[in-house]
Amino acid sequence: MEMRIGTFAALLLVAAVVAMVARRLKVPYTVGLVIAGVALALFSIVPQIRLTKELIFTLFLPPLVFEAALYIGWQELKRDLPVIVTLASLGMMLSALVTAAGMHYVIGWQWSGALVFGTLIAATDPVSVIANFKEAGVHGRLRLLVEAESLFNDSTAAIAFVVTLAIAGGHSIGFTETLGSLALNISGGIFVGLVVAGFLLLLAGRTTDRLVELTLTTVAAYSSFLLAEHFNCSGILSSMTAGLLIGNVGVNGVISESSKEAVISFWDFAAFVANSLIFLLIGIREAQQSLAGMWGAVTVGIAFVLLGRAVAIYPLCTLFSRSNQRVDMKHQHIMVWGGLRGALALALALGLPPDIPHSAEIVTVAFAVVAFSVIVQGLTMTPLLRAFGEIR
Repeated sequence: MEMRIGTFAALLLVAAVVAMVARRLKVPYTVGLVIAGVALALFSIVPQIRLTKELIFTLFLPPLVFEAALYIGWQELKRDLPVIVTLASLGMMLSALVTAAGMHYVIGWQWSGALVFGTLIAATDPVSVIANFKEAGVHGRLRLLVEAESLFNDSTAAIAFVVTLAIAGGHSIGFTETLGSLALNISGGIFVGLVVAGFLLLLAGRTTDRLVELTLTTVAAYSSFLLAEHFNCSGILSSMTAGLLIGNVGVNGVISESSKEAVISFWDFAAFVANSLIFLLIGIREAQQSLAGMWGAVTVGIAFVLLGRAVAIYPLCTLFSRSNQRVDMKHQHIMVWGGLRGALALALALGLPPDIPHSAEIVTVAFAVVAFSVIVQGLTMTPLLRAFGEIR
């Protein structure tokens, strides 16, 4: 236990130094963290903490999702909900199919393994997307669309992943059963988030002690996520719902005036710590992946993931071109390139059963796609945003 706490402290020190250097060099902080993680691994400085699906889901995702939702205004979200839901559901499935087709027809993977890879890599990652856009200083509708889509498409990805895993394992799942699972996953996640956050807001309304109120928001973030996952519902949707409720009702009403600034500052710090650790660990794990004999699959995987993202964005945004929810073409370009992959894809890949066709190759290609996404797309994201006039 002492060694593990010491390791966390050492990683946070590295993260603090990386943050200082990245700001001075004007490069994305997340990119600096991944590179620092790779450097640590190359020098054989590997912590006693391994990046696993359980670590990502139980420790890192809840505070990151909750913190992001705190800043989303309900009125803005409601206005763009049709676009967000369309991209997060139909768009995610289109992207998965395009990627799977590429891995099957070009690389020769079995359809079952190709579909598993397509679904786990199709969903844009809330951790990577939110960190990148927040650091770039993006505000307004573009940030809402990209961040909200990355939060919502988790449910579609989770159901699609379960379905494709079942198919790859030789089981059959009917269309009605799939729709029922999707509805339960989404509605259950939202319901759990509302119940947990609502109950804790009732408690928060009975105190003006900021430490108690901070504690209650922390309980809301983790308990909503873990409780939803326990009942096989969407933990990300649950934690997002809790964050939306506390951000729109709690911070703007129930939580005492003296505690508002403390709540915002605390969650900014919590997100910084979670982001720091997760991207350092991703970098360390990336350095340990062997790409020997896998360059063809990696290149095709990256190309078709980008193509799948384009197929998901451009045609579906055209559906709203004659409505007041029209998405500007420059925003569509940014959404295609800004659809980063990260911890969520790695968590699903690391949890693959070994009997899935091409399971080892899937993990290797998934890590390569994430490395390309975080480093190449991450480094070019800010210049792209500046070129389109979204930031100065």
